[in-house]
Amino acid sequence: MADDSIAVVDLDRCQPDRCNYECANFCPPNRTGKDCIVERGDHYSEDEPYDGGSDQIWISEEICLGETCGICVEKCPFDAIEIINLPSELEDAPVHRYGDNAFGLYGLPVPEPGTVTGILGPNGIGKSTAVKMLSGELIPNLGEHDSEANWDAVLERFKGTALQNYIERVIDGEVTVARKPQYVDQIPKQFDGNTRELLERTDERGVLDSLVERLSIGPVMDQDINSISGGELQRVALAATLARDADFYFLDEITPYLDIGQRMTAARLIRELAEDGERSMMVVEHDLAILDLLADTLHVTYGEPGAYGVVTDPKSTRNGINEYLKGYLNNENMRIRPNAITFDEHAPREITRSQVLFEYPDLAKSYGDGEFSLEVDGGAVHESEVLGIVGPNGIGKSTMAKLFAGQLEPDEGDLDFRLDIAYKPQYIEIDQPMRVDAFLSSIADDFGSSYWDTEIARPLQLNPIMEQNLTDLSGGERQRVAIAACLSEDADLYLLDEPSAHLDVEQRVQATTAIRRYAENHDATVMVIDHDIYMIDLLADRLMVFDGEPAVHGHATQPQEMRAGMNEFLGDLDITFRRDERTGRPRINKPGSQLDREQKREGEYYYSG
Repeated sequence: MADDSIAVVDLDRCQPDRCNYECANFCPPNRTGKDCIVERGDHYSEDEPYDGGSDQIWISEEICLGETCGICVEKCPFDAIEIINLPSELEDAPVHRYGDNAFGLYGLPVPEPGTVTGILGPNGIGKSTAVKMLSGELIPNLGEHDSEANWDAVLERFKGTALQNYIERVIDGEVTVARKPQYVDQIPKQFDGNTRELLERTDERGVLDSLVERLSIGPVMDQDINSISGGELQRVALAATLARDADFYFLDEITPYLDIGQRMTAARLIRELAEDGERSMMVVEHDLAILDLLADTLHVTYGEPGAYGVVTDPKSTRNGINEYLKGYLNNENMRIRPNAITFDEHAPREITRSQVLFEYPDLAKSYGDGEFSLEVDGGAVHESEVLGIVGPNGIGKSTMAKLFAGQLEPDEGDLDFRLDIAYKPQYIEIDQPMRVDAFLSSIADDFGSSYWDTEIARPLQLNPIMEQNLTDLSGGERQRVAIAACLSEDADLYLLDEPSAHLDVEQRVQATTAIRRYAENHDATVMVIDHDIYMIDLLADRLMVFDGEPAVHGHATQPQEMRAGMNEFLGDLDITFRRDERTGRPRINKPGSQLDREQKREGEYYYSG
């Protein structure tokens, strides 16, 4: 194989007891008598035994003909093989490779004291591997996975680079690390107790009271950790991480389940901690508006998830995000995506009025003895439109959805329509012991058809996970399956609650495209509740805005055009947005900046001009 190619075998998918070794039998080098694809038990020697499935395959990267052949990839019935041509620009060996035919990482991000370093790229591209190395948990093997790794070789590799001083501190044991996990919904499985007990264990800087107040988690301090919501868990995880006294803070996705006001608070807390000048902050984030506001510098990551990942040198945040959206990295001379992600140049887009799907009167709903009340202004929802729904958490958005679905009866107002509604909830609980393909085929009448594959499976990247069990999926994989399940139902109204959670930027755009195209092709009406302004900006025709006091009183406006709705919504939050001149993407103005003040004076919170 050429030096710039690798072979990757997914051992979770390689199932030799269910195939006839088609990969080996049809491999051209094998057919000429060479040992290119063999059983792993035959490849490893007695001195280096293989402790996995000995009948799974191993591929010789020296003998393999590379991606130009690809016969084994096509013949494998379980999509377990990838033959990948690496970018020719990758002149150095990987920083780390996990083994034969396994994932490799090229490059490392650079933590710098007093700054917030952003990481932008797909899931599964090696960020966890990078953090293990930066924290000293894993010694990079520099691609030599068959020999013992040592820090001296690593230091020599990065001598004279921005990483040299940091690695020297890691070797000397001088770097302490605080880490916020990506999937906060796993915290209750790892900790048994109440919120206060968890947070008091982490308060190494004596700042817990301030964090609790600013993150508004006081009401859940004495609740069991397994009884609080995803948004509350996210804020608890942030407080637990930022309360620690560490040299290096790694925060993996700070925005899922948080509304935009809470996201801004989280960003401010991270920036404040960085500005003391001694601590390094590194943030992986897929909400580009928040990442843009938060990060001082940015590393773009690219590659093939699960196969290899590349970390670029640091870029300015604006240029890094714009290059990522464009799909072309200038300094690296690298195209990472065939098409650019584009935004409407001028907001809002014009709406073509269609037939009304249903009208609804003024509605009211209360819980308990004045515990929470919701008022909904009467309005109309049109066929074939995508209606965005925005507002703080705890303001009644899900309550309204249940009223429309007939799961709740209003206290005031008569809902005389009955619609078939497909609903994707905010928090996805999957405990069914069945495979993804079996689950989806039980919902979608056209499962497996070319149309279903083109419009749903491919955009949502479902084919690689079809044979996995639902209970084994990651948070992002569960999200994509849940979106697909919702769109696969035959319904009058499709309601999706926070479909962006745990999806990376490209997955969000692909999910947006799938939702938008489904609405257009099926004359379907879609209502999307989400806190990601990018997704709402790309997706929605009109907007329904919720305001009020979270957990006390909520009020929903009737649907309105985007500019008026966003001005109302952002005005309540005292946040202004502008359009990036080069890409048209939404950008948050820094609070108190000249442009922020000008837009507020003009009453234009949702883009000026």
